[in-house]
Amino acid sequence: MLYDLTVPAYQNGLRALSGQLAKALAWGADNGVGELQLIVARLAPDMFPLASQVRFTCLQAIQPPTRLGATGAPALTDDADDFAGLQAQIAATLAWLDTVDAATLDADPDRPVDFDLPNGMTFDMTARTYVRDWAQPQFYFHLVAAYSILRHMGVPLGKADYVSYMMAYLRPGTAPAA
Repeated sequence: MLYDLTVPAYQNGLRALSGQLAKALAWGADNGVGELQLIVARLAPDMFPLASQVRFTCLQAIQPPTRLGATGAPALTDDADDFAGLQAQIAATLAWLDTVDAATLDADPDRPVDFDLPNGMTFDMTARTYVRDWAQPQFYFHLVAAYSILRHMGVPLGKADYVSYMMAYLRPGTAPAA
């Protein structure tokens, strides 16, 4: 249950983010917006830039499985300084997620999970409440922040870019005519 709520969702989101970044890079080249302009862009002065949001999205896909017992996660300690680096972080995270054992994550949804924040706050939860109330919101917050920064910079992204993985479920013959 916890595996199904996390790993496949993180894989879907990260693959969509990879596609958004590829689209942003091509759009930037066509419109005179350089990689560095996109990498350092942010939604507000007190928010992290795109490079951090991408790294945080990857970290939020790594932390839940590791807190629930998975091992061997990549260490993503620094923000990437170009789009190749952003894509490398996503690729490393996706490759590691492919190794996560469902049985490890699903072992006991009521087992205790605790974690500390850098500001000194400590949380005590069950694995189930941790996934529901912390892990999922954190992942999607950073995923949406990255998407929003790209939109803010003018990259022509839409809902289909955010949920591109849904095309696998599209009933044949039901797509609108272009």
